[in-house]
Amino acid sequence: MKHLIKIKVNGADYELAVKPNNTLLDLLRDQLRLTGAKKGCGLGDCGACTVLLNGKAVNSCLVLAVEADGQSVMTIEGLAQGEELHPIQQAFVEKGAIQCGFCTPGMILRTKSFLDENPKPTEEEIKKALTGNLCRCTGYTKILESIETSKIYLKGDKPQKIEYQPQKSAMNLSVVGKRLPKIDAPDKATGRAIYTDDIVLPNMIYGKLLLSPLPHAKIKSINTEKAKALPGVKVILTGADVTDLTYGTSPPRYDENVLAKDKVRYVGDVVAAVAAIDEETCYKAIKLIEVEYEELPAVFDPMEAMKEGAPRLFDDKYENNINTRVDHHFGDIEKGFAEADHIKEARFVGNRTYQNPIEPHCAIAEWDRHGRVTLYTSTQVVHYVHHQLSRVLNLPLGNIRVIMNNCGGGFGAKAATNMLEILSILLSKKTGCPVKMRFNREEMYLYGRGRHKQYIDLKMGVKKDGTITAVKQKVILEGGAYSSFGVVTTYYAGSMLPTLYKFPNYKYDGYRVNTNLPPCGAFRGHGTPHPRFAFESLLSMIADDIGMDHIDIRLKNAMEPETRTCNDLEIHSCELKACLETVRKKSNWDKKKGKLPKGRGIGIGCGGFVSGAGYPIYRSQFPHSNAIIKVQEDGSKAVLFVGDADIGQGSDTVLAQAAAEAMGITLDRMSVVSADSDITPIGFGAYSSRVTLMGGNASKMAGEEVKTQLIATASNILNLPEDKIDAGNNKIFEKGNPNNFIPWEEVATAFFSQNGPLTGRGHYSPPEGLGGKYKGAAVGTSPAFSFSASVCEVEVDMETGKVKVVNFWDAHDCGTAINPMAVEGQVEGAVVMGMSETLLENEVFDSNGKMRNPDLHNYLIATSADVPTIESVIVDSYEPAGPFGAKEVGEGATLPVLGAIANAVADAIGVRVFELPITPEKVLNAIRSKTIKG
Repeated sequence: MKHLIKIKVNGADYELAVKPNNTLLDLLRDQLRLTGAKKGCGLGDCGACTVLLNGKAVNSCLVLAVEADGQSVMTIEGLAQGEELHPIQQAFVEKGAIQCGFCTPGMILRTKSFLDENPKPTEEEIKKALTGNLCRCTGYTKILESIETSKIYLKGDKPQKIEYQPQKSAMNLSVVGKRLPKIDAPDKATGRAIYTDDIVLPNMIYGKLLLSPLPHAKIKSINTEKAKALPGVKVILTGADVTDLTYGTSPPRYDENVLAKDKVRYVGDVVAAVAAIDEETCYKAIKLIEVEYEELPAVFDPMEAMKEGAPRLFDDKYENNINTRVDHHFGDIEKGFAEADHIKEARFVGNRTYQNPIEPHCAIAEWDRHGRVTLYTSTQVVHYVHHQLSRVLNLPLGNIRVIMNNCGGGFGAKAATNMLEILSILLSKKTGCPVKMRFNREEMYLYGRGRHKQYIDLKMGVKKDGTITAVKQKVILEGGAYSSFGVVTTYYAGSMLPTLYKFPNYKYDGYRVNTNLPPCGAFRGHGTPHPRFAFESLLSMIADDIGMDHIDIRLKNAMEPETRTCNDLEIHSCELKACLETVRKKSNWDKKKGKLPKGRGIGIGCGGFVSGAGYPIYRSQFPHSNAIIKVQEDGSKAVLFVGDADIGQGSDTVLAQAAAEAMGITLDRMSVVSADSDITPIGFGAYSSRVTLMGGNASKMAGEEVKTQLIATASNILNLPEDKIDAGNNKIFEKGNPNNFIPWEEVATAFFSQNGPLTGRGHYSPPEGLGGKYKGAAVGTSPAFSFSASVCEVEVDMETGKVKVVNFWDAHDCGTAINPMAVEGQVEGAVVMGMSETLLENEVFDSNGKMRNPDLHNYLIATSADVPTIESVIVDSYEPAGPFGAKEVGEGATLPVLGAIANAVADAIGVRVFELPITPEKVLNAIRSKTIKG
């Protein structure tokens, strides 16, 4: 029975009928279509649903709609007045506090609530006030800066303008190298940005999944008759109703069924799909589906899974459950250790972690009467989804349209085709209705694709002067039930190790092992963070053994430009030494190392990553990134069409800056259409930190083609040779005499009048022949590599074992920073995410393989209260392969963090923790073991 309530929302009065179990969030989103309040967790943990109730910030997912009867509500849509942004919104836009934007409306309203109560809060009070609003992208630093700026705006003042010194490579550029707000930031700050779950189509119904309660079992029978008889149920699909074709990420390991066929392999495996008039009916139907299982022995530990006689997840492949095996040997490992004056080895253990984008996965499919599918989805990889759907559905690409409007974070969790995308299409075909399917937070964890837990045995030999002579690494990766990105992950765990330091002899043994747990996949840094944590830890341990400073031993072995690594990776630009020297100076390393009091420590770590994979996930001859620019007939705007996805990292803005610089116009004359398979050309997507270099090169090339055509037109108008003409700052002018110019838009209009549409096309493929000739040599190849160094300072409570990161210094070689403010945001986000993984995060399972912490309350991630003071520096660098000299930053900045924190903790307590996360319990155990040994 529904209840009639009266409620004021954003100043307007409404009389609405609501169910007793409807939340205020349901009312706002479903009845009033105010979608700025987001559904991130449904449990009040993430804060994405924050609104103001009678002026106070509340989690609208925890407030029943009937409780709001007679109350006044403000959502993000009601904050700005007319065309003017509210001062808080303005500050968030200007300071770069918005990345994916999914958490932004809630964050802004929370800010308004506590600034109304306390207009002059301290930084610690701000951090405390924001703890209920999680952000996975920004690292909170720019959010805190924007709140300080908000305080100034709210007083009616203007913040003091800060002058920034540009990089040498950007000194003569007009748009590239400038600290410009993201072009999508105003829409995200006002709630106008549309995410997949915000979309409602006419006659739309809903779909949900029946998941396996058992870790390993044969499916004996499925009875859906009772469920089908439930009023409101439209259709139910089981394994018998779908294709036998398997799918996945990497063609050599397609091993997932659309729905389980004869067997389930982990708690959460997908058994059936239900479509009904609403989600409530779907859940009721799921409870009525009767499945008879024959339970099988399960295995959760990779060491046990590899043993003879262990339960097999797949009867016909992966002997001893070894999904991927890598055996690489470069140089002469025995000779290298024989030449060493000191050898050390240790075992390090990583943790099983999850990306936790604040936006849950969501897909909406519509199968029309012409047999054509339109899919709206929250994905990082529109092109790969497009390709995989064509394969699984046996449809030509032209009959499938994939659209990503906005993506609320990904970090690898949305880098492959998922079952929602496939099943929503199949359900839509069966019912004739659009179908929306979305994960709740628990289902996100069970779908998985997070970081593999890695067991690393690392051995290193050095000479007396610290020169590395040999490295031997064995890694066992616990991969879960299916392959996902695991093949690539296993290779990355080994191939990236030689990119930071020069050593001639290297052996890598990698084993990815299937277990009856949710599948692991690609998570920021893809396979590399745990080996880097191990390497940076062992290198510092060796430095202590031979009496050498931790930074000095890194400088001794640091990678240099134009080097071919022992495993045949080509390093071109490299400023790792500059990064090390920068953080040494900024952190006062020489005055602190070895001189801090007990419980206070400082540590160093280095990292770096590819700027896009040299070879795509599946083989094709297509360029990796493509771009088209269409200039409006009056020359007022240039529209950039790119297939690569902006998932919060700011690629739409960065690619627009590259295109604008190439054409000679300012950023305000650019707009971007991205990630729509019908409208935009192929872009392989946002993974492996590829978009800035690859998408940037394609956008630059398209812009240059436009500029060439305009200069030819201007040549006739100015009566000058083409080589005497240039474009910049919205003008076409005579070189050496810039006062002789024509407005850019006038030349564009003249071109259109004479020739028709003014367009430019660009494309980019990595150079041919990257890498060596051995098996797996393609993994790790890239046109360019980033480099970074970080120093971390921690405080450790010697009685409780709690670690607090106090200060963090990072220096990054990303080539030319196309947008330095965006680069800082990526670094700060990487630092806090890396810190969170190092100290807090871990998936926990019971003895039956069921996850015990599949929510944001028990799976701990860093909040605003945990954020240290972060100082990031972009060193001068230029990458010839990149657009205007640019290369990656988003993943490479993650890599130094784990080792830097581990080394700082060891410095603080005098003993090392070898297993992640570095929890208070592990710290105390390490301290006690040292005391006992002492």
